[in-house]
Amino acid sequence: MSYPQFTDDFKQDKKLLFRTKLWVTIIHLVFVSVLILMGCAKKKEKIIVWSSMRPVERAVLDSLLKEFSTSYPQFEFSQLFYAPEEARTNFIISALAGKGPALIHGASDNIGPFVELGVIRPMEDLFSKNYLNTFIEKPIPAKTYFRGHLYQIADRVGNHLCLVYNKKLVPTPPKTMSELIEMGKKLTVDENGDGKPDRYAIAWNYTEPFFFIPFITGYGGWIFDKNYHPTLNTEATRKAAQLIYDLVNKYKIMPKECDYEIANALFKDGLTAMIINGPWSWGTYLKNKIPIGIARIPKIDETGLWPAPLVSPMGYSMNVNLRGKKLEITKELLKFLTSKQAVLRYTRVSGTIPSVKAAFKDSLVQNNPLIKASLDQVMVGRPMPVVTEMRWIFDAMRPAYQGIFTGQVTPEQAVKQMQKLAEKLIKENRE
Repeated sequence: MSYPQFTDDFKQDKKLLFRTKLWVTIIHLVFVSVLILMGCAKKKEKIIVWSSMRPVERAVLDSLLKEFSTSYPQFEFSQLFYAPEEARTNFIISALAGKGPALIHGASDNIGPFVELGVIRPMEDLFSKNYLNTFIEKPIPAKTYFRGHLYQIADRVGNHLCLVYNKKLVPTPPKTMSELIEMGKKLTVDENGDGKPDRYAIAWNYTEPFFFIPFITGYGGWIFDKNYHPTLNTEATRKAAQLIYDLVNKYKIMPKECDYEIANALFKDGLTAMIINGPWSWGTYLKNKIPIGIARIPKIDETGLWPAPLVSPMGYSMNVNLRGKKLEITKELLKFLTSKQAVLRYTRVSGTIPSVKAAFKDSLVQNNPLIKASLDQVMVGRPMPVVTEMRWIFDAMRPAYQGIFTGQVTPEQAVKQMQKLAEKLIKENRE
């Protein structure tokens, strides 16, 4: 009696199975079709920019890339951040492998190593004289030439260190080192009585050679001669190192342990009244509503000389591997990123000195007290050499100079070690 029911159920199951198989087949065909279409669809080619910009400036670059992308929907435009040393090393490695970003943004001291390793291309054949003439030549040339060829076009100039001060704590900045020390004793405060300062007079990344060089020049010294032979074992370098050591350990107006991020955080939190830093940082301070002022790094009393920070353009270089349509689009992108409208966007957020003549003459620049003070520091600066020896000088200075602050060497010993290592690195790399 149950048999007829079994037969009906069996028939229903067969219909259900058939319909299920049909739907599986349809879904499979749709899925395969989608995969085929995806495979046939042309992938967007990527154009990437590497930079070491601070967050507020990276936001500007993002907006510029997004705006430019509307004219070239077949390309995908993006940026990638690296710290300066990482950017240089990673770019060299990737470009030598035939890859890397289309553009790299950075300081002009990268040009020497990049050219010698053949990882960036000359650009004078890509741009008209009219376009190249739109850039400033004073106080710093915005175009970087090396061995007769154009290898960088800047969107800003300067990249130099200044004294930055919090106007709430320092109404008038010190003009000399002796003034800084006297002022510093009052500004350095132990609020809880534990024997350790809770607020310092000044902080900066003083163990890094780039931040040390202005003090060498303040004592009348320099890092190499006209033939790029190191000149580090000098009384000027020793006195500069001794001064900074004394600011930390004798006068105690600076923290004993301080790198870039620590100094930056102390200044942003109001735990140091002054900092030595560059234009890349000012946008962050303004965004945090710190009432900053800019001044020259205080004069060295003994010599009567102003410390001369390294000054350089900051701009874009092209990857040597660019070809065809990608090269053409990258050329247009570089022109867009160095237009008057683009460079002034950076000026608005961080007070950078624009590289374009029309932007430099704009009221946004000419009426900006921060930029005027920044230009005042530039006037006593030293142009950043673009030769590769610059990198070896930095590398040679770092270990011995930092050893002064860890008690491993005296300033007298350190300058001898710097000189010896610099000569060794240059000789090894030039053989």
